[in-house]
Amino acid sequence: MLNYIIRRAGYALVTLLFVAIVGFLIIELPPGSYLDFRLRELRTLGGDYSVDMIKALEQRYGVNDPVHVKFWKWFSNFVQGDFGWSFQYERDVGELLSARIGYTLMFTLTSLVVSWVISITVGVYSATHRYTLPDYAITLFQFIGLSVPGFLLALVLMIFAQRTLGMEVGGLFSSRFRDAAWSWAKFVDLLGHLWIPIIVIGASGTAWLSRVMRGNLLDVLNMQYVQTARSKGLPERKVIWKHAVRNALHPLVMVFGMSFPAIISGETVISIVLNLPTAGPLFINALLQQDMYLAVTFLMFLAVLLVVGNLVADIVLAWLDPRIQFE
Repeated sequence: MLNYIIRRAGYALVTLLFVAIVGFLIIELPPGSYLDFRLRELRTLGGDYSVDMIKALEQRYGVNDPVHVKFWKWFSNFVQGDFGWSFQYERDVGELLSARIGYTLMFTLTSLVVSWVISITVGVYSATHRYTLPDYAITLFQFIGLSVPGFLLALVLMIFAQRTLGMEVGGLFSSRFRDAAWSWAKFVDLLGHLWIPIIVIGASGTAWLSRVMRGNLLDVLNMQYVQTARSKGLPERKVIWKHAVRNALHPLVMVFGMSFPAIISGETVISIVLNLPTAGPLFINALLQQDMYLAVTFLMFLAVLLVVGNLVADIVLAWLDPRIQFE
């Protein structure tokens, strides 16, 4: 197992290098630069820069450097923890992301945990009570969760929370706590606003995972080793949770590695609708305004989550099923 982890870590480093090169080239493909965007914006407002000032800005931002020079400047600093300079915000990229990554990971991890707990519980119940009224009701909610867009669900929950519960919607805090220092009251206010984004972000994933869990568990329950366990007189609860569920989890674990970047990508539009201070909207603005270093750093962040998630998924699969051999 240790040799496998070391080998996979080596593959991960090569993959991240490839992602860095391709991602940087793709972000560089659109014509122009952030300086061109600023000049167009300034001229729309009736202003302009002098020729000397434009040349000075071009030299400062390195917009005329060859693409391999730009990449090397960024990558050589990136591996040392210097992620570059955000042209749009006039701040260090590391400072910008550190202010938002905490909330992003909070939403991602919480949504993932809630989604998995509900999916496994509901999937097992639905598979063990198939063709009953609760099973049909669960199936109906699963299809609704899969078909309703996240932004529409966010709007519906915002209206419900405002008109029915009397809550302040939009953002993570009420107006009186937004600029206040951290306290127990502010933490409770955060929890009161947290349920809307958690439900919206996790709805589609929960619906899909519970469907997969139900279908796979139904297949496992018909296998011979489950019938043998029942014939030995084992309690049904033990047969299901100790023997059947463990093998039925394989498809869920295999997609675990893709869950982190998928949730972060999916929460971008939802964060815009709910006015959440996460990194997703920052990435969208960086792409629209060609803020190169901010965009490619966020892309690398998603790649790291994908690689680490896949490695964790492989280790969990080996723990669930000792028959899996990595050597």
